[in-house]
Amino acid sequence: MQYRRFGRTQKALSVITLGGMRFPHGWDAPRSELPAATIDVCRDSVQRAFALGINHIETAHGYMKSEHCYGRVLNEELRVPRDSYFFMTKGAPKTADDTKRLIEEQLTTLRMSYFDFYAWHGINNREKLELALAKGGPVEVLKRYQEQGVIGHVGFSTHAPYRIICEAIGTDLFDFVNLHYYYFRQRNFGAVELAAAHDMGVFIISPNDKGGQLFDPPALLQQLTAPLTPIQFNARFCLRTPYVHTLSFGMHEPQHFAGIPGIFPVSLPPSVEDLAIQQRLDARVLADPFAAYEGWELEDDRSGINIPEVLRFRRMLKCYDMKTFGLYRYNMFSPDDDWVPGAFATPENVAKVDEARAPAGFPLRRLLSETHRDLYRPRASKRG
Repeated sequence: MQYRRFGRTQKALSVITLGGMRFPHGWDAPRSELPAATIDVCRDSVQRAFALGINHIETAHGYMKSEHCYGRVLNEELRVPRDSYFFMTKGAPKTADDTKRLIEEQLTTLRMSYFDFYAWHGINNREKLELALAKGGPVEVLKRYQEQGVIGHVGFSTHAPYRIICEAIGTDLFDFVNLHYYYFRQRNFGAVELAAAHDMGVFIISPNDKGGQLFDPPALLQQLTAPLTPIQFNARFCLRTPYVHTLSFGMHEPQHFAGIPGIFPVSLPPSVEDLAIQQRLDARVLADPFAAYEGWELEDDRSGINIPEVLRFRRMLKCYDMKTFGLYRYNMFSPDDDWVPGAFATPENVAKVDEARAPAGFPLRRLLSETHRDLYRPRASKRG
């Protein structure tokens, strides 16, 4: 294991974090009922993580049973000394009173007297940014808990467009940021650099699942990253910049831990082996005349289509055979969901795209339509 200073928090975090989102039955209600299988997996994951040198655990109130699992396993069953690891949780309270109630509930649930890190969960658009930062609102209350020592450091997590992420970073109110950045989604690198300029901790969200379902990669991708696994290469890619401090691995099966030692050592600058792998991956993109474009956040776009993500899914499909991932993520789009925002690229929506704003010769409407054809699956209708 390797460790990095988590920005101005000054904490030396393991570059791999144990995430807590995916325990079996973890999303079943009620959140306080803990099946034996859920506890067993949580306990096993914690023990394996500590054995590998991982010293940081991350969860959220929104992950249903997760806080209850960690509270029981860490502080009742295993009785792990609280000063031997760092702990991050998150929440998305809307008002000052909501914030106070939620923090007290989480402290009780987790059987803790303090959190090392607390993130406002999901600054995903301007509305959420303004809500979190409202005068007398959630972040202001979190800062008061920080002054009292109940929270060590306040940050935020985000699935927002690039400009919103940068605006939140620019407030200088936060000590760390949880965001998306991987080989298969590089358009947030400028936000990573901006966070570094503010000396913020940088935590990468779900590089193995949202980064491409790398636990179950297609054969082509395995060939391209050999002798590393896709997970190992992606981890090294993320960590090649010293501005990235830790990656959240949602490990919930024994085999998820097996490849972690092969990530290390992470060399800066990248090793010849790592560069050769990236050259093979990059060559697949360069061979497609329309695959290289990463970001396309058109302001005032009337279509509602999440153009950057649709183009990303197309690239992953065409260049790396990552169709399972594309099906998984594309069919989660919803105009009303700020976690996976976007309308489907139906003929009606594609017709609203102002293709004149695309570079000359870039068939944006055709690419959106083709991706919809390849990845869209109608949702089962509800009857009676």
